[in-house]
Amino acid sequence: MSRHPVEQASTTPGLPLSVGLADALELAGVRRHRKALDRRSMVIIAWSIGIAAIVAPTARLLVWLIALVTNIAFYGRLSIQPAAPEGHALGLWVILVPVAGSLIVGLIARFGSKAIRGHGIPEAMEQILTNDSRIPMRMTFLKPLSAAVAIGTGGPFGAEGPIIATGAALGSQLGQVIPVSPHERKALLAAGAVAGMTTIFATPFSAVLLAIELLVFEFRPRSFIPVTAAALTSIFLRPFLFGTETVFHVPPLPPAPDSALVAYGFLGLFLGLVAVGISRSVYFIEDLFERLPIHWMWWPAAGGLAVGIVGAVEPATMGVGYTNIDRILGGQFVGLALAAFCALKFLSWSIALGSGTSGGTLAPIFTIGGGLGVLAGQAMQALVPAVGVDLRMAGLIGMAATFAGASRALFASVVFALEITGQFHPLLPLLAGCTAAFVMSALLMHTTIMTEKLVRRGHHVPQEYVAHDHQA
Repeated sequence: MSRHPVEQASTTPGLPLSVGLADALELAGVRRHRKALDRRSMVIIAWSIGIAAIVAPTARLLVWLIALVTNIAFYGRLSIQPAAPEGHALGLWVILVPVAGSLIVGLIARFGSKAIRGHGIPEAMEQILTNDSRIPMRMTFLKPLSAAVAIGTGGPFGAEGPIIATGAALGSQLGQVIPVSPHERKALLAAGAVAGMTTIFATPFSAVLLAIELLVFEFRPRSFIPVTAAALTSIFLRPFLFGTETVFHVPPLPPAPDSALVAYGFLGLFLGLVAVGISRSVYFIEDLFERLPIHWMWWPAAGGLAVGIVGAVEPATMGVGYTNIDRILGGQFVGLALAAFCALKFLSWSIALGSGTSGGTLAPIFTIGGGLGVLAGQAMQALVPAVGVDLRMAGLIGMAATFAGASRALFASVVFALEITGQFHPLLPLLAGCTAAFVMSALLMHTTIMTEKLVRRGHHVPQEYVAHDHQA
């Protein structure tokens, strides 16, 4: 008797003989319809809640660690109180601070794990696509440590990318300890990532959508229910860890007239071009670093030198910079000052990221995109004042549309902007701007800022998520 009866030839009419019996039954439609969720699904959901309960305080620890490094590096004091680099009194010596931090990051990458380099999400995607969602244990510790050093010494990054990567690593570690399938491990990895983003930004719905669009690449209960449970757990725990204050403070936005909706659509097309330019610039700079006749361990220090020089000119470009986003969304940052700031922020961030240091992309893209949205809105107000463009709305669309074009996470981008405002009026303007940016980006660039690195390594990256009806 055969030990593998499912490999017997199919006798189902119309099906090739090479198809196994189980496959033939499924293809013929005689396999019993499987439940959307079952008892095993409840176990994975419970584990996802447990992962979120660990990731949420881990996010708090990372923010404290960044604050500690910032206080030591720029002010010479031991404190975990929030601090920003722009208040320093180091003079031109500030140039050496990012260099020193980047040297440490290079050493961590060289002797710890090369995988800490980058902004975290592409690295998590790579493990999902090529390694059954198995992230090495050392990444759980080295990624947040390296990110805290990089950001705390002035790196122009956000904390969200590293904590998303750390949460993903924690979820993957659990999936390697308990007996689970590769798909279940992927759900746990995504649950950890969602918990990290939710804890930092207080945006559970957009975090779930981001996981669907960039990590699990599918839409079925066995995938989105565990990550939803993780998001809900994190948003429940967040007030105990971060308080009830929102990350960004957006003033009330009025409904957009129909003429403004058209203008916001054209604004989205412009921001789609910006997203393509940002993505290509980062990888162009990365290619330039590849040509340097020195070991890659030293590249972050070269990037840190650029960060320091730019930071000496404009200190506000250093560090996380959420206050800059607040100023942009409040309509308080406009004109030539904003244009100069956006140019310097992009220069600092793109060189630092291209050098292979550790840090996130969301906050810098939001800052640059939001600033350019305001500037484009000012131009529209001057050229066609009758359309009724609101600079605050233009800044919000700039944030979301630039990220939608750069990452192709369309729905996550729209919902993220809605969640941080807590308002409904921006919905149609955001849909117009983000959809236009997505279309422009997709027409001009086959990859994204998240997938270019993976495609270069020869990996196939899904271009869309798939709805499953009965497969396991």
